[in-house]
Amino acid sequence: MRKEEPPTVLKTQFMAWAGMQNALDPKQAYYLMVMALIILTALVLHLVLHQGILRWMRQKTDVVDTSWRQALARNKLLSRMALTAQGMILEVQASIWLGSGSETLALITLLSQLWVLLYGLLSGFSLLDTIEAVMQNNGFGKQAPVRGLFQSLKLAASVLAVILALSMISGKSPLLLLSGLGAMTAILLLVFKDPILGFVAGIQLSANKMLMLGDWLEMPKYGADGAVIEMNLTTVKVRNWDNTITSIPAYALISDSFKNWRGMSESGGRRLKRSIFIDASSVRFLQQTDIAQLEKSLLLKSYFDQKLPEIEIFNQSLDLSCALNGRRLTNLGTLRAYLTAFLNQHPDIHPQMTQMVRQLAPGPTGIPLEIYAFCSDTAWLHYEAVQADIFDHIFAVIAEFDLRVYQQPSGYDLRQLQQVLPPTQVTSALPAVAQPTVAQPAAGETTVSQATVSSAPAAPTTTPQAS
Repeated sequence: MRKEEPPTVLKTQFMAWAGMQNALDPKQAYYLMVMALIILTALVLHLVLHQGILRWMRQKTDVVDTSWRQALARNKLLSRMALTAQGMILEVQASIWLGSGSETLALITLLSQLWVLLYGLLSGFSLLDTIEAVMQNNGFGKQAPVRGLFQSLKLAASVLAVILALSMISGKSPLLLLSGLGAMTAILLLVFKDPILGFVAGIQLSANKMLMLGDWLEMPKYGADGAVIEMNLTTVKVRNWDNTITSIPAYALISDSFKNWRGMSESGGRRLKRSIFIDASSVRFLQQTDIAQLEKSLLLKSYFDQKLPEIEIFNQSLDLSCALNGRRLTNLGTLRAYLTAFLNQHPDIHPQMTQMVRQLAPGPTGIPLEIYAFCSDTAWLHYEAVQADIFDHIFAVIAEFDLRVYQQPSGYDLRQLQQVLPPTQVTSALPAVAQPTVAQPAAGETTVSQATVSSAPAAPTTTPQAS
C-alpha cells in the first residue's frame, strides 16, 4: 500500500479535526488555512527581502560611491528580482499545500506564472538599463547606439512575453500563436515601421561613426542646431543652443543630410572667416612719406625689404613721370601684407592650418577684405573672443594706412551734413524723391490745382540770412 504524501496526511488530519469541532466545512476550512499560510509566508518573505536585505544593500550603495551600484539602485533591479522570486515561491507553496487537480491550485499557478513572467521581464529591462548606465559612465555608450540596441531587445522581449502570457491563459502552444502571426505580417510591419527603421538607422550610424552622443549636430530641415543628448530606437534628441529640445526621427539621419561638427572639434582648429569692407575711394598709391612711416612697423619690415628692391629694379628703365608706368605699392596691398604677418605671429591662430588675407570681388558695399584662418581653440567662448580681438585691432589700425571702412550713412551722418551745408545743398545731396504723377487735363480744361499753382507766387530759392 502506497504511503500518503505529507500534504495529504496534513489535509486529512485537519479535516478530521474540523469535523470534530463542528466548525466550517472541513474542505473549505483547509483551503482557508492554506491560503492564509501562503499569504502570511509571502508577506514575511516580502518584508525580509525588501525591508531587510535590500535596505541593507541600499545603505551600502550610499556609502560606496560606485557607478554600477548606484545604477542598480536607480533601476530597481534587485527589487524586481526579489518580486520575481516571490512569485516563484508562491507557486511552489501552492503545489505543496494544495492537491493536484485542484481548481484553486490551477488558478494560483497561472497567476504565479504570469507574475513571474511580468517581473522577470521587468528585471531584464532593469538589467539592460543598468548595463547602459555603466557603459555611458565609462564613455563606451557615446561611441555606439547602446540605447537603441537595448530598446530593440526590450521590444522583442515584450512581444515574446505577450505571446507566452496568451499561451498560458489560453492553454495553447506558443508555436501555434507564432504561426498565426504570419498572416499579420503586413499589420506588424505597419505598426512597427518606425522601430524597424530606427533600428537599421542606429546600426548604420554606429557602424559608420556618423553620429555619437555629445556631437554638435546641425540639421536646418528639423530646426536642430546643438548637441546630441540622446539616441534611442526611434528618435535622436538634440539640445539646441537656446536650450530647446529637437527630436529627429532616427531614419531621417540616413535619408537626409546633416552637418556634424565633430570633425572640427577633433581637428583642433575652428575656422575664422569674416570680411571687412573697404571704401574703394580711399585706395591709393603709397608716397615716400607713407613708406617711411610704415617701415617703422616690425610686421612690415620683411615686406618692405622684399618689395622695395623688387619694384626699384622693375622701374629702372621706365618713365615714372606718368603714374600709369611702373609698379608702386598701394595702401590696400600693404594692409593685406600687414594682416598676413599679424595672423602669422598671433598666438591663438593655428600655425599648421590655412591662413590668408584675401580680396574678394568688389560690390556696392565696397571692397571685401576677408580674414581666413583657424583658431587653435575650438571652444565657442574663446573662439569668439579671439575673432573679436583680431577685428578690433583691424578697425583700429586701418586709419594708419589712410583707408576707410565702408558703411551706410546713418541718421547721425545726415544730421551732421545738415549742420554743415545749406539746406539747398543738403536737399540736393539726399536721394531724389519720386514726385506723384498728375493726370494732364484735356484741351480747353483747367483744373483748380493748376489755377492755384499758376497764381501762387514763386517760392524763394534761398533762405534769408539772419541779421
